[in-house]
Amino acid sequence: MAHTPSTSSPPMPRTAGIGLDYGTSNSVLAVFDGERLVCVPLEGSGVTTPSAVHIDRQFQVCTGQAAIDRYIADNRGRRVQLAAEVLGEARTGTGQLDEEGLPALSGSEQVFGQAFVDVGEKGRLFRGVKRLLGNASLTRLMVFEKAFRPVALVTPLLLAMRQRLREWAGREAPTVGEPDHACLGHPVNFEGREAQHNTVALERLSEAAAHAGFTRQVFYPEPMAAALSYMHAFPTVQPGRLLAVDFGGGTLDLCVLQRHADAFEVLSIHGVGLGGDHLDQSLFRALLFPLLGKGESWRRSGDEREIVTLFPFEHYEDLLLNWAVSYRLNQNEYTTPLLSCIAQGGEAVEKFQRLYTLITSNLSYLVFQSLREVKAALSSAESAVLDIPDLDIELTVTRAQFEAIIAHHLAQFDQAVADTLAQAHCLPEQIDDVVSTGGSSLIPAVRRLLEARFPGRVQDHDPFTSVAAGLAIAEYRGLGFTRESTPRG
Repeated sequence: MAHTPSTSSPPMPRTAGIGLDYGTSNSVLAVFDGERLVCVPLEGSGVTTPSAVHIDRQFQVCTGQAAIDRYIADNRGRRVQLAAEVLGEARTGTGQLDEEGLPALSGSEQVFGQAFVDVGEKGRLFRGVKRLLGNASLTRLMVFEKAFRPVALVTPLLLAMRQRLREWAGREAPTVGEPDHACLGHPVNFEGREAQHNTVALERLSEAAAHAGFTRQVFYPEPMAAALSYMHAFPTVQPGRLLAVDFGGGTLDLCVLQRHADAFEVLSIHGVGLGGDHLDQSLFRALLFPLLGKGESWRRSGDEREIVTLFPFEHYEDLLLNWAVSYRLNQNEYTTPLLSCIAQGGEAVEKFQRLYTLITSNLSYLVFQSLREVKAALSSAESAVLDIPDLDIELTVTRAQFEAIIAHHLAQFDQAVADTLAQAHCLPEQIDDVVSTGGSSLIPAVRRLLEARFPGRVQDHDPFTSVAAGLAIAEYRGLGFTRESTPRG
């Protein structure tokens, strides 16, 4: 596939290109003026901001690290209080005559739905919304009593980022002017099963950015942006074939480029739904499920004898693995079996009590944060401690354990690399340079897989900022694509 610039009209003279990398876990803004390439401070002096939005009961919004801090502060030690949701009213009589010939009362009663409303919840935290953008069937998410489109859960973060950009540019780069334009990064394939999931996701991302003030937009695939920033950083590298591997929080994106003296050609581009979030869920399954009652017995009285079965942990698993909806577990159908297991005593009572505490104290997000910290620590250490005091868990995890747990994900990663090479009709020995970026690329086992295929040719490149930098360069050079012509794998 030849690399062609955007044909958007009218052409826009730029004093600077702006790159907007809206990520699953974190987001970054970069500016390139032809000479200086800068990532904009978004959290104090930090250049990354969590892709998080918090909405309270008064529908006040905060974003980034402040959103996470607010959510944690509001929920630490708080017991979940679920109440039945009123769906409407139903008539309880017809108004006809009763048996004595008198008019019967015609009244109404409230109709209740399932107990899914946490009445004590002070606010909702949305993180990882990027993974939802390609789900065309998901048109609304309920936030307390109001329905929000997915776009509305992305816009506040992009608006806050643009405000930081304006403040920074006013102090440091006044030639940037009004930041109403940007090159938006996107994965090769968003998550989603519908045939048009990529189109839907791009439309939603574009709309959110426009609401935030980025009204002049072009798009660029994230692995191509990573490759572009690498080529900018190392302009003297000889022409040849380059493989870019962007392994982030939600997706794995790859491309093979043929680099020429003053241009490049895209030989293949590929992406799969594999990222750090998936690794976190596998860690949860392997490390914590056994400590929460999975595989334990449940004894209860029958008509003539005691009934012993496995505790139905499978009913809890999906909600446990998705922290944003774990509060739904605090209903009688889930808590009653747990209380029964706790009452029966025995060696497993501590595990069932732990699961009960996790559910009723809404600790799911903190648990996942602890797992991410362990995962990050194992990138530089041979072991790390998973410490969750609220659940009385202190567990040493070795790097070897971690790699065994994620072995099937590593196999997916290796296969994606092989598929990208096959699409480019390229053998591993024909690749001259490999650019490795994204937070999940820091996992030593990932690096070993790349080194095994491409010995001595793998380069780590700005794992958290390379995509935004490449997007800024792409816009400055007029390399972005319109939404209609954006290449997809």
